[in-house]
Amino acid sequence: MSTIDVRAAVFVAPNQPLEFRDLSIPAEPGANEVLVRLAASGVCHSDLHALDGEWDTPVPIVLGHEGAGEVVAIGSEVSELEIGDHVILSWTPSCQKCEFCVSGRPVLCQLANETAYQHVFFDGKPRLSDGDESVKSFLAVGSFGDHAMVPASAAIRIRKDAPLAQAALVGCAVTTGIGAVTNTAQVEPGSTVLVVGCGGVGLNVVQGARLAGAKQIIVADVSEEKLELGRRFGATHTVNSREVDLIETVRELTGGRGVDYAFEAIGLPFTIEACYEAIRRGGTAVVVGQVADGVKISIDPFVMSDQEKRLIGSNYGSSRQSIDFPKIIDLYMEGKVDLDSMVTDRIPLDGVNDAFARMRAGQGIRTVIEY
Repeated sequence: MSTIDVRAAVFVAPNQPLEFRDLSIPAEPGANEVLVRLAASGVCHSDLHALDGEWDTPVPIVLGHEGAGEVVAIGSEVSELEIGDHVILSWTPSCQKCEFCVSGRPVLCQLANETAYQHVFFDGKPRLSDGDESVKSFLAVGSFGDHAMVPASAAIRIRKDAPLAQAALVGCAVTTGIGAVTNTAQVEPGSTVLVVGCGGVGLNVVQGARLAGAKQIIVADVSEEKLELGRRFGATHTVNSREVDLIETVRELTGGRGVDYAFEAIGLPFTIEACYEAIRRGGTAVVVGQVADGVKISIDPFVMSDQEKRLIGSNYGSSRQSIDFPKIIDLYMEGKVDLDSMVTDRIPLDGVNDAFARMRAGQGIRTVIEY
């Protein structure tokens, strides 16, 4: 079997820098797979969870799950894609057969849960290798390599006039944030919204709230720089929760009611609990941020039932990627979604370890690897 070389950043152990290796990948995709030459990959906080040992992640593995590029080879049974197509990669490939997929909830695909979430393909095997050693791809994507093999359902075709560095971010942060508002919570026009955390995901929750027609968008963070970004992306009010009491301030801004919707976009127990406390009677708190393994929260179930409060989760913005990815790209090209401001650093692959250092320091929004 012929192979091609893949230059990749490989995770080998928690709290260790990624190693740069030349790996091999089959030149011919499986029947329902495609080979993509990556143009760009975002550096996401979920990758940092793995790198810092907060998630139990197998090694060796190529991290990265927020990528875009060009299809360079297709499997024998692939009919919906062609060589030369520009695609955004999805980290939830759809089997298109299980009850979740056929009911329009592909982010809950049963087969993806059993395979891609274990960093292997639908046949239970990885595609990358380092000599005789198999190397897994994070969420069956592995966008910290200049080529990726993915299931055909994980390569979503987009228009060719969209810049791929910006398009890559739609593969995770943008869809996760906007979708949490428009798909998961289904925020109505005129609603009041709180967003806790102004990172890559949180800023896109803000964009989603703006698109949904929310009348009041309150953002909370401990960084004045991030709060200013929140305003740039559409927030009407900012709260530095290091300096003032978040719950009291939210109630003051909402006439004592609390917000209709609160979105947690960090992944910390106390901020999830704060979002739940900040919603009004009958309000909805949405957990969007990803927590470390084993994290628990505490809420009062009597308040939940008595006040009919809702606490719900949002995975990947409850997206239907084949519909939502191209739609978001169209909104960007029409000037209605800001992807340009999301990209605060552009680096070659060998700068990825420095990108994680900046992320730990809370600097910037999104670093994009350009191949």
